[in-house]
Amino acid sequence: MQVWVGLGNPGTQYAMNRHNVGFMVLDAMAEIHGFGPVQKKFSGWLQEGRIGTEKILLLKPATYMNESGRAVGEALRFYKLGLDALTVFHDELDLPPFKVKVKRGGGTAGHNGLRSIDQHLGPDFRRVRIGIGHPGHKDRVTGHVLGNYAKSEIDDLADMLGAIAGEADWLARGDDTRFMNEVALRLQD
Repeated sequence: MQVWVGLGNPGTQYAMNRHNVGFMVLDAMAEIHGFGPVQKKFSGWLQEGRIGTEKILLLKPATYMNESGRAVGEALRFYKLGLDALTVFHDELDLPPFKVKVKRGGGTAGHNGLRSIDQHLGPDFRRVRIGIGHPGHKDRVTGHVLGNYAKSEIDDLADMLGAIAGEADWLARGDDTRFMNEVALRLQD
């Protein structure tokens, strides 16, 4: 069993924020792979299903970004899973918009959701980094991150979400490189 966490903030006012792209990814996965109904569990929203042959739990913490680690910790402890079973989908300032990269471990780069998970569980979990681009100056970061995707970005966003969900079987199998390659190929078309 694997736990895949999408980072975001609860509430309709945040739904289209760049910071909520982790929630968006999980919604796309649940729809494309036919996951079960949403359950309120672990201070968040949980859906169970399969991707390929792997049982996957999709978790969207309802704790706001800076407390995400609490919800993730509850889920991992309940299922007696280690960090090797955890994948976190999050927005990444240091990647161009709609680029997708996977890495295991590392720093938090000022991301409050990652910082919270790191504080609760340690840094050695797999991250799917979803590029949102940098606004150019540090004074503009908060507005950029908490800003909504522009109308001109919606098609690219939908394509990326579809590519991530469509190629998720590679992630489930642990083939991060193949996942990144297949997503990149889909986004070239």
